[in-house]
Amino acid sequence: MTAQLLDGRSVSAAKLEELTAEVSRFVRVRGRRPVLATVLVGDDPASHTYVRMKVNRCHQVGIESRRLDLDAGIGTEELCRVISELSADPEVDGILLQHPVPDHIDERAAFEAIDPGKDVDGVTRTSFAAMAFTEDGFASATPGGILALLDAYGVPLSGRHAVVIGRSAILGKPMGMLLLGRDATVTYCHSRTANLREHVQRADVVVAAVGRPGIIKGEWVKPGAVVVDAGYADNQGDVEFDTAAKRASFITPVPGGVGPMTIATLLTQTVRAAERQAAAFTAAQ
Repeated sequence: MTAQLLDGRSVSAAKLEELTAEVSRFVRVRGRRPVLATVLVGDDPASHTYVRMKVNRCHQVGIESRRLDLDAGIGTEELCRVISELSADPEVDGILLQHPVPDHIDERAAFEAIDPGKDVDGVTRTSFAAMAFTEDGFASATPGGILALLDAYGVPLSGRHAVVIGRSAILGKPMGMLLLGRDATVTYCHSRTANLREHVQRADVVVAAVGRPGIIKGEWVKPGAVVVDAGYADNQGDVEFDTAAKRASFITPVPGGVGPMTIATLLTQTVRAAERQAAAFTAAQ
């Protein structure tokens, strides 16, 4: 068996093309462009690369990007003030706080300063609750992108056993909630799970999101399983790709799988936020 690639680049390109048309319609009707404000704290090279990619994609589809680069020495209180001002700004539709932030900052407090209506990266408690209760809200961008990628390839989820390896508040935990909302049976694992191999061997769908290259051995993958690798450490996946690809039915490459879908989801949700804000403004007139 040779796995079919879950090609995030091609799927995201198609979604961005559709989004470009949606933005054009929004501009014609509303007379302005959707606006995404991106907040970057410090000089982390990887974060700067990610933000640059997001800004470029904004320009590609016609979204206005406002980038705020803040000094690494900024405190939690001041950062929250900046984000609160963006939340109150009627000209801003979506807010992205690039993570991780420097260690001295309370990242959760900064996330919670984002107005849930502008939380297009899906990082607030309100967004997590919406995912958990299958209510209308903004999905965490990477888990939401993963679902969109699986849907694009017609991967069934209902009744299947999904194993999520990772428990971060913006990836592993919301991923499990979204899968549960699709009627999958979900098992959460992490780097300290005992007998991790046994859990993976039983999985119909594996979502690896630990950030430890090669922590999931390819030989653990059940024949025919679907493997989604959200690994991000040094552009290396959490799954041993070559071996896993000989056993899985579908598998994401790293890079080129999950990453492009994350950005596509972020921008899609920005347009949704803009449409909601514009509709609320019209209703208030």
